[in-house]
This record gives sequence, C-alpha cells and structure tokens, in this order.
Amino acid sequence: MADNDRLILVDASKLPSVFLKVLKAKTLLDSGEASTVNEAVNKVGISRSAFYKYKDFVFTFNKMQNIITISFVLLDKKGILSEVLNVLAQAKTNILTINQNIPINGVANIIISASTENMEGDTDTLLKKLKEIDGVKEISVLASQ
Repeated sequence: MADNDRLILVDASKLPSVFLKVLKAKTLLDSGEASTVNEAVNKVGISRSAFYKYKDFVFTFNKMQNIITISFVLLDKKGILSEVLNVLAQAKTNILTINQNIPINGVANIIISASTENMEGDTDTLLKKLKEIDGVKEISVLASQ
C-alpha cells in the first residue's frame, strides 16, 4: 500500500468510541459550544492527550475536502472534454471522478467531481470559463461543499 493510499472510509459504528468523541469535541469547538479544548474534552469524556493524538487524523467525510460536482452537456466533437479538463487543471482543481455517457444525438452527458481545496479563484469565475468553451452546450452545478 502506497503512503498516499492510507485514507479509508469506515462506518462510524465500527470505530472505537474515542474517534467519535474526538469528532464531537471538534464540533463543540467549531460551533462555539466549547471555548477551550479542556471544556470540549470534559463534555465528551476523553482526555486532552487522546484529543491531541487524533484531532488531526479524524474527520467526517464532508470535512475532508471541498468538492464541486458539475454536470455538462458537450457536443460530441474531438477535444472538447480535454479543454474542460484543461480549464479545471489551470484553476488548480483536483479531478476526483469523471462519468461520461455514450454520446447520443451528437451530445455527451458528463459529470465531473473535483476538489476545490487548492483552487485558484472562485467558483463563479471557473464556471464562466467553462461556459466559454466552444462545444459546451449546458453546464450546471449539482453539488458544492
């Protein structure tokens, strides 16, 4: 297993309770319900050392990264998807998934999910650049975190 393949998803009900308590303590701190680590760990019933041991390694799935999912209708012409991917790369997004259906009636439906964690610029600017690509018939954001 490569070092960058060490992230896994596990059903929370199968984890030791300390991980869930660390998540709860982080939530208390983020929401302001606890103003100090001491207060948060006392509320959830773990030690400060357990909190500090795991706090940088335990996340809810939706906190792992910012993700945008975009639906495209592209003309079925050579190079259009490549241009879309180039615009996403220039904005420093990280492509997570691409789902492309077989083109029908001269158009292809494509859904791309990308991490925007290190994206340069804002989402509106990115969408504007994507819409300007010759051959992009439709574009819509399906989800954004």
